[in-house]
Amino acid sequence: MKSLIRSPLISSTRPTESSTRLNVFASGRVAVTLSSLFLGSLVASLAMAEVAPLTREPLSPEAMAMHIQAKRPVAKPATTLEPAVALAATASTVNSAQGPGGGAIGPGPGCDLFPAPPSVGASVPLSYFGPPPSTTNPSLVGPVQLLSSGKVDAAHGTITLPLYKGLLGGTKKQIWYILTDVDNAGVAAELGLNFSTKLTFASLAARTGNLDANGNIVFDKGTVDFSPKRNIVPGPAGAEFPPKSFAPGSVGDANYSPFVRIVNAANVIYNAPMVAFDVDASQINFPNGNVDYSKVHDQVVAIDPIAMTVTLNLINGFSFGRPVWYLSMDATIPLAAAIEHNTFAPLMAKLLLGHDDSFASPVERIFIATNGPESGSCNNPLRQGLSADLADGFRPNNVLGGIPTIALDYSPAWDAQLFTWTNAAIDQGFRGQVREEFQILNFVQDGLITGPGGAPFGSSGFAINCPIVQRLD
Repeated sequence: MKSLIRSPLISSTRPTESSTRLNVFASGRVAVTLSSLFLGSLVASLAMAEVAPLTREPLSPEAMAMHIQAKRPVAKPATTLEPAVALAATASTVNSAQGPGGGAIGPGPGCDLFPAPPSVGASVPLSYFGPPPSTTNPSLVGPVQLLSSGKVDAAHGTITLPLYKGLLGGTKKQIWYILTDVDNAGVAAELGLNFSTKLTFASLAARTGNLDANGNIVFDKGTVDFSPKRNIVPGPAGAEFPPKSFAPGSVGDANYSPFVRIVNAANVIYNAPMVAFDVDASQINFPNGNVDYSKVHDQVVAIDPIAMTVTLNLINGFSFGRPVWYLSMDATIPLAAAIEHNTFAPLMAKLLLGHDDSFASPVERIFIATNGPESGSCNNPLRQGLSADLADGFRPNNVLGGIPTIALDYSPAWDAQLFTWTNAAIDQGFRGQVREEFQILNFVQDGLITGPGGAPFGSSGFAINCPIVQRLD
């Protein structure tokens, strides 16, 4: 298999041409940036990462009061949406369709990770079972909603979050955005956001801004063009990844990153992905769906600028064997943005990659199969990987590293580690669906998995902004 193209994907930080002319980024040979990660040093470096929050000074009451102005009521979900499975296009148009792609509640076990009820196989009905243990301790069997500022709709596979309206500094251009993560535990608890101490180390990849009196952010820089049309031309059947060509559906300028450092409130860093830019409320008023994706982020299912809410598609994945739902908002290369139905964010490419849990690392790892099982599409319970994604339009069932309630090293900035099953592993019937980080690392050690094209396994040189939303069990 050919490796990923590096030069146009990773070094492309001038987005104006791609955003205005809708150029298709052609693929060819891809050089993957690889980093060796040794398990012997992992425990010690992880310990340093976990101790980091203890050394930070708490916010002053004045700074905390400014952040509390950003608190909003828990958003209520839209009630007239179509089922999430309807978001998927037909097989012939999945790679040219605009919007979020296949929903988290897919048409078969390979595209739906929602756990079976505990009454399956038991001699008592479901009503016999009490609340899950997570009601006592969130680290125990769930479900557990982690991003608590919004309301998860399990029937539709969506979350409805508060919508914020900020400004681009020095202009009257409106920036519509959400808040998902923050690097201060106190602010996270107040606003119902995910706490990520690693975001403190994302400053080089963050915009700057200031909170106004209403808790909205006035951003110094950074714009996004949502008008491009997402399009992918996949490779041949059975090897759809890498695609022959691709174009993301939204493109940020050289100053755009979802991360923002709040200068006038103790330099706290938020994850504040943009969902619309330079439009007024009347142009993005789609409270019941049927969204115009030339004006808003492709992951938006519904948006209500009157009630100030936005409903977003949830994506299936795993963290240490547990099924999870997360959002996909931005990526540092056009190819990832096109596949992920999210925004190409050039400034975010300044994240330090390849160091995982070493001190001052801003990232956590995400493991993405290139050639996992895809035969049978969503009917295949082992379905996984990018070729499957490009073949049927549903998501690849990626494996995330640490998330809150499982580990202390969570970051919404995920360092992508693409992996490929070897021909020998496939011929011997060893290829399957993997669900846990160290399971993958063991397979790498055993020679069953490599990097793309047989390259050494490691960082693939790009990152994805994927805030965690819910642990399903």
